Amino acid sequence: MKKSVALLAAGLLGLGAVASPTVFSAPATQAVPDIPFQRFTLPNGLTVVVHEDHKAPVVAVSIWYHVGSGDEPARKTGFAHLFEHLMFSGSENHKGTYFTPFELAGSTDQNGTTWFDRTNYFETVPTTALDMALWMESDRMGHLLGAIGQKELDTQRGVVQNEKRQGENRPYGRTDENILLNTYPANHPYHHDTIGSMADLDAASLADVKQWFHDYYGAANTTLVLAGDITPAQARAKAEEYFGDIPAGPPVPRQQPWITPLTKSTRGVQHDHVPQTRIIRTWVVPQLGTDDTVQLDLASTVLGSGKTSRLYQRLVYKDNLADDVSVSIAPFALASQFQLTVDVKDGVDPAKVEAAVADEWKRFLADGPTADELERAKVGSRAGFIRGLEKVGGFAGKAVILAEGQVYRGDPAAYKKDFARMEAATPASVKAAADKWTSKGSYTLTVLPAGKDFDPAVEDKAVVGLADAPGRPKAVMPPAGTYTVAKSVVDRAKGVPEVNTFPDLSFPKVQRGKLKNGIEVVLAERHTIPVTLVNLQFNAGFAADQGRKLGTASFTAALMNESTKSLDSVEVAQRKQRLGASLGLACGMDACSAGLDALNSELKPSLELLADVVRNPAFSSADIERVRGQWLAGIAQEKSQPVGLALRTLPPLLYGKDHAYGIPATGTGTEASIKSLTAADLANFQKDFIRPDNLRILVAGDTTLAEIIPQLDAVFGDWQAPSSAIPARNLAHVAAQAKPRVFLINRPDAPQSLILAGLLAPSSKAADYIDLDVANGAFGGSFTSRLNMNLREDKRWAYGAGSFMRDTIGQRPFLMYAPVQTDKTAESAAEMQKEVDAVVGAKPLTQAEIDKIKASNVRSLPGSFETSDAVLGALTEIVRYGRPDDYVQTLKAKTDQVSQAAAEKAIKEVIVPKALTWVIVGDFRQIEKPVRALNLGEVHVIDADGNPVK
Repeated sequence: MKKSVALLAAGLLGLGAVASPTVFSAPATQAVPDIPFQRFTLPNGLTVVVHEDHKAPVVAVSIWYHVGSGDEPARKTGFAHLFEHLMFSGSENHKGTYFTPFELAGSTDQNGTTWFDRTNYFETVPTTALDMALWMESDRMGHLLGAIGQKELDTQRGVVQNEKRQGENRPYGRTDENILLNTYPANHPYHHDTIGSMADLDAASLADVKQWFHDYYGAANTTLVLAGDITPAQARAKAEEYFGDIPAGPPVPRQQPWITPLTKSTRGVQHDHVPQTRIIRTWVVPQLGTDDTVQLDLASTVLGSGKTSRLYQRLVYKDNLADDVSVSIAPFALASQFQLTVDVKDGVDPAKVEAAVADEWKRFLADGPTADELERAKVGSRAGFIRGLEKVGGFAGKAVILAEGQVYRGDPAAYKKDFARMEAATPASVKAAADKWTSKGSYTLTVLPAGKDFDPAVEDKAVVGLADAPGRPKAVMPPAGTYTVAKSVVDRAKGVPEVNTFPDLSFPKVQRGKLKNGIEVVLAERHTIPVTLVNLQFNAGFAADQGRKLGTASFTAALMNESTKSLDSVEVAQRKQRLGASLGLACGMDACSAGLDALNSELKPSLELLADVVRNPAFSSADIERVRGQWLAGIAQEKSQPVGLALRTLPPLLYGKDHAYGIPATGTGTEASIKSLTAADLANFQKDFIRPDNLRILVAGDTTLAEIIPQLDAVFGDWQAPSSAIPARNLAHVAAQAKPRVFLINRPDAPQSLILAGLLAPSSKAADYIDLDVANGAFGGSFTSRLNMNLREDKRWAYGAGSFMRDTIGQRPFLMYAPVQTDKTAESAAEMQKEVDAVVGAKPLTQAEIDKIKASNVRSLPGSFETSDAVLGALTEIVRYGRPDDYVQTLKAKTDQVSQAAAEKAIKEVIVPKALTWVIVGDFRQIEKPVRALNLGEVHVIDADGNPVK
């Protein structure tokens, strides 16, 4: 539903993030970990599933309503998702946005989502805030309609429509709707996408949405999962207290599985502002919970999951026809999609690609997978499942696994049945399922780069889709039940229960040691699962490109992931699969890191592979040329994305081209620089920066200093530094701009504009960094911040808006962002300017705003370090920014000390209205004149490389 500011910021920064893999995988012979649970049903029909996990003082609250877009009648598409948004607008006994009490209580992982077959809402809260969370969930479940009026409907309708525009503004963002129209018949529940059509959203009335609530949001159609620091007895008592008086609701007819494979293969063409052709071929296959779905999942891994897959080997390595290829299965309750996606290399005939795919597919169907391929696929499937088990909630934690099993299959432990099927799978069974279903008809959509006269609205309107098909199963009513409601024991007139006590943070003590060659090791023990995470931190990053060809750091890291002097790139990938390990190098702005997530039983060989990758890269010419082609395609993709365009062009404008940070923030470099990189360039970078005297090793997980030091010594203890010095980087202080500037980048036909406005903030090492972080939370860094509440909740011109800073050793970039509907571009920029002027002028941050962010930051700490990966992230901050070893333990006290005056002072030093640099990416024909008329600053028109356009 809502895109939190943190998630939006992560999306904007993700293009240049340092990898820190978090994979817990197990060999195929190891049993799947059990998720113990108890299940009971209240007299009103509410199903409750409880899982105990006391490792952290938090509880995941996950509530699933068995209704989704597949239940929408004709001409009411998007209703399920629109109603999900309305559920965050407040309730009869809590007016205003739903998030405020949760922010004050320090909740984490809070969101809501809608899909074909369900709508869910979830949050992870401190144990002491559980009553508040259950009061809030039950109040909107049982006491909503009196709080929804035309204003709330209009607001959330506008937000949803901007969410739709934002999705369609991405390259290839219009494909899903086209594929659903052409793979499912018009009377199939999956014929339309979840977000719905603009026309149907416009037509939604208050009576319509209230009827939706009445029909589907009863207790008997709901599953509540509580996972974490709670017992079944406590869960039962609290469920009865808060939900027992809510009516069961009318019986909800259950849609029945309807698998409708195409009788013949069909094709379609779509145009978009994309740099390369994409081929997407889709089959309709059986629903989740069937044996064939498990077999097809294994087949998809062998055919098209990563470097070791059949199609990647053929199309990328051997024939050099594609930059990427993947095969996947999307399992749903009524039917599933089996899908092939190929990004065609520039200049290659798509027909040639399809012929190669057909040839390789034919080989697979003739012989099936090898025993080794199937074994590696099983390990990968288990790894994907177990990744989320360290978390109790969120998008993929244990609460989600239990809820999916209960809602879709009536069994919270349904995942065990799938793993039993996987264990029993043989090459012959996988081959049979693939042959049975992929020999049926399919739909192939080819997405081509658009020409100048392209009109997406006209093209999409011309898509007819499939007609009705006979044989749709009738929906089945659930067994008749006799439901009763309890007398309410909650005095809701008193409002939301206060949360007055909060659990203490538990964070492992930081320990330090050294290898025999002097490399420092920093450890945080976390004995929850038998996994060890190792992260090698090299002081380098994109900033180390200075004086070199741009993109050298990241390109070097990418090539180091490929092959070693004794193992080619396929052997490296296969070895990682067999070990069940995640391993890789990547660079951020200030550091390059080599991360390993290994099962303890395989730690020794995993560390040996890590050392081989880091110390002995091959930089083979074949790898360089293959990756170079993919890299250039990636840069072209960046230039077709609004976020990519902004992040490539804004940093040089903020820092100047002589500064180490004055480069594209994605770290990918330029086409010219990447084309000119040689093996010698990569080897020189490795020699200068990937060296033992520039390294600190961070470890988190199920180990001790006494255990890990000898294991690290065995692979890194004899590593000797070269005699040359480590090159310096220019991180000199940059003065604020003397006057505001506006840079426009044309993105034809864009349904949205991306507004990015930048300033420079002090380093992450600055003494007042917490003051500024708190102030930014109130200004633009939280859902209820000024920027987001203005542009999303008040004006409804954006799906989300806010501000954030990227941690750096030098001055941090302070960025305000807003993806807004095209016809409100100038108005949105004006509102952002208004907020900037107000926060440093007539409307400074208030004590209440500061207190809210302080409370949220402090109270969310116990739930913020639930995983070993989160602990490792804290170690990274401690080491990289020179913070004390007890930094995490002192965060509460330091945050509590932030005063309104200190926060105001910190943000006023950063937000200097006259120093703003604006980058606005949108349809130039529609936005140029209105933006110029604002007089925000001198207007310049630039291209995707930041060069002036006349």
